[in-house]
Amino acid sequence: MTTESAAAAARATVYGYPRQGPNRELKKAIEGYWKGRVTAGALRTVATELRRSNWRQLADAGIHEVPTGDFSYYDHVLDTTVMVGAIPDRHRDAVETDALDGYFAMARGTQDVAPLEMTKWFDTNYHYLVPELGPDTVFAADTAKQVAELTEALALGLTARPVVIGPVTYLLLAKPAPGVPADFEPLTLLDRLLPVYAEVLAVLRAAGAEWVQLDEPALVQDRTRAELNAAARAYRELGALTDRPKLLVASYFDRLGDALPVLAQAPVEGLALDFTEAGTANLDDLAAVGGLPGNRLVAGVVNGRNIWVNDLSASLTILGTLLGLADRVDVAASCSLLHVPLDAALERDIEPQILRWLAFAKQKTTEIVTLAKGLAQGTDIIAAELAANRADLASRAGSPITHDPAVRSRARAITGADARRSQPYGERAGAQRARLGLPLLPTTTIGSFPQTGELRTARADLRAGRINTAGYEERIRAEIGEVIAFQEKTGIDVLVHGEPERNDMVQYFAEQLTGYLATQHGWVQSYGTRYVRPPILAGDISRPEPMTVRWTSYAQSLTDRPVKGMLTGPVTMLAWSFVRDDQPLGDTARQVALALRDEVDDLEAAGTSVIQVDEPALRETLPLRAADHSVYLAWATEAFRLTTAGVRPDTQIHTHMCYAEFGDIVQAIDDLDADVISLEAARSHMQVARELASHGYPREAGPGVYDIHSPRVPGTEEAAALLRTGLKAIPAERLWVNPDCGLKTRGWPETRAALENLVTAARTVRAELSAS
Repeated sequence: MTTESAAAAARATVYGYPRQGPNRELKKAIEGYWKGRVTAGALRTVATELRRSNWRQLADAGIHEVPTGDFSYYDHVLDTTVMVGAIPDRHRDAVETDALDGYFAMARGTQDVAPLEMTKWFDTNYHYLVPELGPDTVFAADTAKQVAELTEALALGLTARPVVIGPVTYLLLAKPAPGVPADFEPLTLLDRLLPVYAEVLAVLRAAGAEWVQLDEPALVQDRTRAELNAAARAYRELGALTDRPKLLVASYFDRLGDALPVLAQAPVEGLALDFTEAGTANLDDLAAVGGLPGNRLVAGVVNGRNIWVNDLSASLTILGTLLGLADRVDVAASCSLLHVPLDAALERDIEPQILRWLAFAKQKTTEIVTLAKGLAQGTDIIAAELAANRADLASRAGSPITHDPAVRSRARAITGADARRSQPYGERAGAQRARLGLPLLPTTTIGSFPQTGELRTARADLRAGRINTAGYEERIRAEIGEVIAFQEKTGIDVLVHGEPERNDMVQYFAEQLTGYLATQHGWVQSYGTRYVRPPILAGDISRPEPMTVRWTSYAQSLTDRPVKGMLTGPVTMLAWSFVRDDQPLGDTARQVALALRDEVDDLEAAGTSVIQVDEPALRETLPLRAADHSVYLAWATEAFRLTTAGVRPDTQIHTHMCYAEFGDIVQAIDDLDADVISLEAARSHMQVARELASHGYPREAGPGVYDIHSPRVPGTEEAAALLRTGLKAIPAERLWVNPDCGLKTRGWPETRAALENLVTAARTVRAELSAS
């Protein structure tokens, strides 16, 4: 095909779309189902209407080929586990009894059965359910969901493309099932899994699919030659099938690197590449392998993970270069639009000038369609759009929001000494023990306590003017009093104030820092029915006044036990925001760190003896390629130390991380120089404790013994058993006892019971240690 005909064939598509609905209808329906207020039929009706609404929106905007199968009640990786029949033995009876309830049991667990492990989806804040596989795993195709959703879309008269996680990525995401040796490699099951994918493809073709998209994002990570050979074998076998649709193999989040020639040479009809996250790497590598002659290239030139308007002219330049490298070039976002909010037009509180800088899922869809039109018909036909886009980009670049000389001057004055504690840990530890007087195996929580309906209503009433500030603050004081009283009665050693005044651990701080923007409707799925509104980091950052001192000091006035000051760390403030893309991330991190340092210093001056600076995103923000790790970890750990290093030796600095693979960053955890770290460990059976021990981690640690992302209440003996496992790796004098994460999403009855069991377990194990 000539360059002209390739351009004429250009079409617009997306890989996935936000699932929740404009008013989070899916969340409300699912949680209503869990509580027995919504029937299964009513839940399915809501889901059907949301899918159809999404497809209609996409088609009306000009998207030529809509995705199916990307919709999920909880998680698309869990959907794949169901599709290939890899149901864990402990959940099989529940799934066979009721497929929907069994599905949710795998995601959330029950009182008697633990859920699947949950961790971060590559370097995003989306959480997926980890497949559990072993040498005895038997796969069996279940195509009901994929076929039903494809049939729905085709019935609407749409061109639809089913989207499925590819077999190589599925196995690379999996872990050995409980009881299976830790060195078992799920990828060894590839030959057993491929016939199931062959069956899925045949069924989808029979149901009307012309194309099927197989997502292989794991191939943008560093992969061994054996793993690349497995990918080559997988697509050689799938490509050789005679009864199948055309195959589009999709990658995103980074460059494909060594996997690009593997997929370029595979007998498949299309390849989707990300041209936003890795600069020109995929473009250069594609040219180096001779392009994709005779095949389809889907070019991800609109950033699917951030919310800034696209530079349309720059994207058109990339697309023009790609025209000579493939038989057909289509336009898409770099990844599923699941990772951005639905519609910027819903935001009424953002200044119109600034709103012009923003593109949520609906606006990105328009950008994709505009680019496809310009590529196919020439730039003259989109001249008005290009002119408006240039004006929007210039408005942002020239805005005083993006440049504060005082902030930049302070950041330039940072020295190495600013990021170092005045004494090494060994000397600090003694001073802290003397000041705090804590028992062996001290107990604490991560920070937040249940956010009740009453608290959310009080915040809504304040915003709506139904109550005044005095009435709202009286409600907050009462809640803090209840939280402190409960912790004292239960016997927790280091208390928290429960964070009743906070809407979100990032948004709360963003609303009080200059340079941030908050949204009202910018919801993004984090996991299951948990949605967050990431703030927008638009400009230079500073802290006008203290943010947490007042409520922390009030809580401390109610008790003689230490109350932790609670802050969100600089890396997490970046990772869980939509961060500015007009300067290096390290520069932005230093600005945030300096603002938080001011808060740490004020907390200490107010008498706070324990200050926790949470960095759950440190691992998730780790670049996907090892070659990029060192630069990131250097500025990320420096930013944490810059936040915390100004305190006295006897002030104890904590940090917290959760739901990630920590083995890759144990040295970075050490480099933070925190006095105590709490980590998720319950679902992974204390794996992180073993990783810390293998590294020789010298400080105190609290691997979690209570999985807070499940409604089940762990018994005393279960928590004690996890503690005993932790003690095999971490000495008793350095081991803390705590939940995996904050308790914001839990209800009070389960929280009370679980924390009472946690404290009893700590006392039980203390007694055992004393008797030994």
